[in-house]
Amino acid sequence: MINIIGAILSGLIIGALARFFYPGAVEMGWLATILLGIGGSLLAGLVTSRGQRDFSRAGCLASVIGAIVLIFVGRLLGVGG
Repeated sequence: MINIIGAILSGLIIGALARFFYPGAVEMGWLATILLGIGGSLLAGLVTSRGQRDFSRAGCLASVIGAIVLIFVGRLLGVGG
């Protein structure tokens, strides 16, 4: 249960940061922002795949970059606003 709450909170923070740093307006609700952050974290984990599970600034930065990539790909494919 704690892991789920942690994933939701970190997804919200990472998604909000990705929306903040992405150039232009990103129209999405809170749930989409949380899913964006979680997806960005998963994408960053797949790309780096070092197997570390601890908290690090590099991991957070990679997660935000992963979420920004997901916004870009979504707009490229015409998904969302």
